[in-house]
Amino acid sequence: MLHRFIILALAVTAPASVMAQDNANGLSFRFGLGPSFAPEYFGSEDVAAGVAGKFQLERFQFGGLSVGGSDDYGLGATGSFRFIGARDADDFDALAGLEDIDASLEVGGGLEFATPDYDVFAVVRYGVVGHESFVAELGSNLYYRPTDQLTFKAGPRLLVGDDDYAQTYFGVDGAASLTDYTAQGGLISAGAMAEATYAINDDWEVIGTLQYDQLRSDAADSPITESDDQISGSIVLTRRITFGF
Repeated sequence: MLHRFIILALAVTAPASVMAQDNANGLSFRFGLGPSFAPEYFGSEDVAAGVAGKFQLERFQFGGLSVGGSDDYGLGATGSFRFIGARDADDFDALAGLEDIDASLEVGGGLEFATPDYDVFAVVRYGVVGHESFVAELGSNLYYRPTDQLTFKAGPRLLVGDDDYAQTYFGVDGAASLTDYTAQGGLISAGAMAEATYAINDDWEVIGTLQYDQLRSDAADSPITESDDQISGSIVLTRRITFGF
């Protein structure tokens, strides 16, 4: 039932810098869709199939303003967003009596330090649509490139949320079959992500992602949490799209 719980968790890893190789004004990004699986809702012990999407900004150039580029390493700014699908309580026995939760779009940014072999990032996002609360994500990746076409990366992830975020997805209020529960903000989950990217050519890539998150603190203790262990994955075909202006 992942059409009700689609998560796009993707940092736009494009450090801000001056482009030395291409000064033409333009925009280049990757976008793709593919099959996925994930918990039916945060804390569910059951997974369901659905559709996942990926978006990654590769390059933006307008006059003296430049973002991105394949050879940009060092400390830079990065953008981040995540989409969380709506949660309909009537679809799940464990959520009986709870209010439905609208779909949310988190938008934000932060800092990233990137090298050819690893990166480290910290971003803050706000729910501009939906939950209207703050979350922060911290992580890093190690890279391994056995061929020019194949890239592996993997590393730890931490997700922190404020009180409003924790209460929205893990709190209980007024459900006849459940004890009221006030979830406090803090560390929501800790886990790891692994991803393999195969470049078919310069424009097309296949990206396979597997992520494990363990719910922590009040998120783990919530009466609606059936399992602390949350596993999700996807296989997405992406296409580079380029515009000049």
